[in-house]
Amino acid sequence: MLDPKFIRDNLEAIAIAAKNKRFEFDPNLFSELYDKRSKYIKETEELRSKRNEGSDAVKKAKSKDERESLVAQMRSLGPILEESEKNLREVEKEFERLLLTVPSIASEDTPIGASDADNVEIKKVGEIPRFEFKALDHITLGKNLGIIDFERGTQIAGSRSYFLTGLGAELERAVHSLALEVLKKRNYKQMSVPVLVRTSAMEGTGYLPGGAEQAYFVEKDDMWLVGTSEVPLASYHQNEMLEASQLPIKMCAWSTCFRREAGAAGKDTKGLYRVHQFQKIEQVIICEPNIEKSDILHAELLQNAEDILQLLELPYRVVQVCTGDLGQGQVKKNDVETWMPSRNSYGETHSCSSFYDFQARRLKIRTRDENGKAQICFTLNNTAVATPRLLIPLLENHQTPDGRIRIPKALRKFMDNAEYIG
Repeated sequence: MLDPKFIRDNLEAIAIAAKNKRFEFDPNLFSELYDKRSKYIKETEELRSKRNEGSDAVKKAKSKDERESLVAQMRSLGPILEESEKNLREVEKEFERLLLTVPSIASEDTPIGASDADNVEIKKVGEIPRFEFKALDHITLGKNLGIIDFERGTQIAGSRSYFLTGLGAELERAVHSLALEVLKKRNYKQMSVPVLVRTSAMEGTGYLPGGAEQAYFVEKDDMWLVGTSEVPLASYHQNEMLEASQLPIKMCAWSTCFRREAGAAGKDTKGLYRVHQFQKIEQVIICEPNIEKSDILHAELLQNAEDILQLLELPYRVVQVCTGDLGQGQVKKNDVETWMPSRNSYGETHSCSSFYDFQARRLKIRTRDENGKAQICFTLNNTAVATPRLLIPLLENHQTPDGRIRIPKALRKFMDNAEYIG
């Protein structure tokens, strides 16, 4: 959420940003509601002031007649104030709903584009494997090695479901263990988080409104299953005033995540690329409201993910995400895409995002500057690892001519020092 006054003073810039990010924004409606809200706030405050002044006057009245006259005036003021407060509540509710839909302005270095096809490649790292044998996809490899069971997954839990079995489950655990080890050494506080959260946490992190169709809602309890531990991590300090000495706060969490994949019918229906339930380690940082420092931390989050991929000996590329592929609150974003031989292309495995004050304003996370003035904090996040999607390049890039999977050296200590699966 953006500062309402900032929006009011920059309607044209917000309108352009919304168009570039493919979000709806009506500057005339916003201006109308902003002015109406301001009018009712002023009117209500003036009436309350009159009421308070009247109450004081009644106490100081020197005669019965004067007192009764003042009481009569107070009574006549009551319905007017009540009506004004009602009008203010109604316009506040409408204004708040509109405010939650206003997108942030993309950073100056974000390329203009309509979709992910317009994302700009920054760099490529690692060599794409050239197989001298008929390479298999992860579905066939998983079945042949007995480490992935799609048939029973679908039978028990429906489409886009799976079991990782035996060494498949061990491989997934090893990937997460490696990522947590890397982040621990870099002083990211590890957290165990709730994955069933209130609407306020989903709204606070920007997943509502607008993302309901992708989330699982537990109607009986009025709770949501999270699609990323970013939600509870970023919400951890909601409604708090943080000391400047605490910042930046660096956290990470492993969690199970849930996404409906609405609108993805017929897309990536086979295999592990697009599933309803997955495991992810997320990195979240809360920092002081300083763009330069936020950019430095953005680069750090991105480097963490790259270093993990290099330890996994996987080729990847980094792209600068264009405006049309940004979320509502994202100011800038880099995707990391890992090479997947069966797709003959890079597939997204990480998303590194800067939000500036968008999330923290909703969550009311503040700090004080050197003059003691309250300021809204900035937030950032990035994937560390997400499985089972990351298992696709792990299995496919490291397959051998005899159908085995070579285990990267960094993972072997988590898998009884085994060198191969199979």
